[in-house]
Amino acid sequence: MRSAALKWRNTATCISGGWPPVLFTGSEQSARFALVDCNNFYVSCERVFDPSLAARPVVVLSNNDGCVIARSDEAKQLGISMGTPFFKCRELISHHGVRVFSSNYALYGDMSARVMETLRRFSPRMEEYSIDEAFLACAQRENPADWARRVRSQVARCTGIPVSIGIASTKTLAKIAARAAKKQPDAGGVFDLDGCADSERVLESVAVADVWGVGRRYAELLRRSGIITARDLKGADEGWVRRHMTVQGLRTVLELRGVSCLGVEDVAPALRSILSSRSFGSPVDDPARLREALAEYISTAAAKLRSRSLLTAVMQVFITTGAHGPGPHHSAALTLSLPQPLSSTPELIRHGLAGLERLYRRGVRYRKTGVMLTALQKERAHQPVLFGCAPAADERSRRFMEAVDAINARWGRGAVSFAVPSRAARAWRMQRRFMSGRYTTCWSELPKARA
Repeated sequence: MRSAALKWRNTATCISGGWPPVLFTGSEQSARFALVDCNNFYVSCERVFDPSLAARPVVVLSNNDGCVIARSDEAKQLGISMGTPFFKCRELISHHGVRVFSSNYALYGDMSARVMETLRRFSPRMEEYSIDEAFLACAQRENPADWARRVRSQVARCTGIPVSIGIASTKTLAKIAARAAKKQPDAGGVFDLDGCADSERVLESVAVADVWGVGRRYAELLRRSGIITARDLKGADEGWVRRHMTVQGLRTVLELRGVSCLGVEDVAPALRSILSSRSFGSPVDDPARLREALAEYISTAAAKLRSRSLLTAVMQVFITTGAHGPGPHHSAALTLSLPQPLSSTPELIRHGLAGLERLYRRGVRYRKTGVMLTALQKERAHQPVLFGCAPAADERSRRFMEAVDAINARWGRGAVSFAVPSRAARAWRMQRRFMSGRYTTCWSELPKARA
């Protein structure tokens, strides 16, 4: 292994995406990585505020209560698979008394932020990989497993969320270690792959499709080539891997061999676009309802834009019936170049609704609408256009939106919203028949404790 690392280290310096793969040397090469993975995260969030759910089978459903997207261990043991349509497992759920929840993104997002805030106390370098996962650089002055147990204990104490932590010399191996921490009861939620006496057996237990970075297309190619497990991929010929899986695949192989090619990304990559869209609870043919729905989605996208101190110069509005179902089918999108980069919700709504008017067809029952904001730029880097808003008007708009965002941050999302004239009932809203409370972000839904 050392000779392999030295071989690559002596090769000329390269940039990301080039050849050879980027390798880290010195302190970066000797660093240990920890992957912190929240256990059954959506279910765990529900359990924090409802102790009666402990040890009971629980599932969380996707948008419009369509499919199962999260399961407790007890629900997994009943044979409820990820992605199963709710209507197909409704009888099984009813028979076993499984508790069902609609997706509560306000709660899950806030709980994720609390977990990440706790993790930052333990490492100067952290990468938020997803809503329920983060990579950390391990503390080098402490035994990694002891350090991980402290992290796990503190996250549970501060948030109530159980986590599993995998430790290894590369990020790819840390993902495998975190999987072992979850699946091996005697691990106590922490697994140090480098300290494991039989790490090859662990790699043998992981299907190649489950290796981080492989993906479905490459997994099928590898299986056809006789590469079935992570251990097989670790021993694969480097030339063959590069020919068939590009330099990205070779990085994965080297990472499986303990050669670190991927560092902790302290700074999140620049955001390229913001998408806000939902499928409707029921088909919509009323233009007033479509306007109302699109205005809400634009408001969500604009708030995210401002939270990153960004402006958008291009917006795309779209509507679709989907490819299935009765009646005429219609899908259309319109890209709008804005007169100047914006983040003001009222202005973006005005442009978006004008675009929707051009897309709408009378008599068509639409299933979805949405907006994508692109050509994003930092607010501080914006150069005012010659015939744009006067500086005073621009400043008033900015301060107005700051006030709206502050009120919504304090009193909950939607405390202040932008009305679109409509007499129609909001039948387009997502179906959330099993919604729990927004316990941490809405004053009126705070949990009540009774002595």
